[in-house]
Amino acid sequence: MGKGWGFAWGSKTFVMGIVNATPDSFSGDGVGDDVEAAAAAALSQVEAGADIVDVGGESTRPGSTPVALPDELQRVIPAIRAIRGRSAIPISVDTSKAPVAEAAVEAGAGVVNDVSGLQADPGMIQVLSACHAGVVLMHSRAERKRTDIVEEVVDFLHQASERAMKAGISGDRIVVDPGFGFAKDASENLIILRRLPELRALGFPVLVGASRKSTIGRVLALPVGDRMEGSVAVMVVAIVGGADMVRVHDVQTSARAAKMTDAVVRGWEPDETG
Repeated sequence: MGKGWGFAWGSKTFVMGIVNATPDSFSGDGVGDDVEAAAAAALSQVEAGADIVDVGGESTRPGSTPVALPDELQRVIPAIRAIRGRSAIPISVDTSKAPVAEAAVEAGAGVVNDVSGLQADPGMIQVLSACHAGVVLMHSRAERKRTDIVEEVVDFLHQASERAMKAGISGDRIVVDPGFGFAKDASENLIILRRLPELRALGFPVLVGASRKSTIGRVLALPVGDRMEGSVAVMVVAIVGGADMVRVHDVQTSARAAKMTDAVVRGWEPDETG
């Protein structure tokens, strides 16, 4: 079950493309339970430069309606099977439900992206302990224990990762995500980006998912469909700050910008073959 990440962290910024198997995605690109559309979206992202695709069947936008377990399974599992049947691209499942995570790993996903940071479903940690899938732990705690947002994020992710490792999830399977836009206002999101290097002290690779988020809309006064430049700008800042992976909607533009940023941040050697 599950093959984990399999990425050479530090060698480049890895690009995670988003496949929304939802009818109500905030970004307007949801395909619902249309399996063919989900598979086509994933394959298109592979061609555009994605290193991994993240398949989700429940919108996490503010005010969204919770999705019942059978409905989420129906949206996500056939889509993962269809993608796996057509491509060897690593697949992540975006879910906080243990049964969905378990079924997704059995269907071919190698990563579980839990936006609740193991808070939503008590059974999630058991499922993850029993497989070899990679794990994304994201900060999403609304009730703060600290007044400094970055200290709060670091504290939460430290506790979540400690809990995961005590349950038998090895540290090399864990990636942390500061939860851009989750239970945070625009100013707090920008502070997190500015101080992203502080998350490196946790010792895990860092994922940032800021694509098309409302903070970008607030700063630029633009609707969701017109936030690509702002999303790329935020992504570049995240890479400079130490992000190892970025979760994006506009894969081709983002992958090219990430490669150029990597050339500056990580170094570049000319390709002598051509």
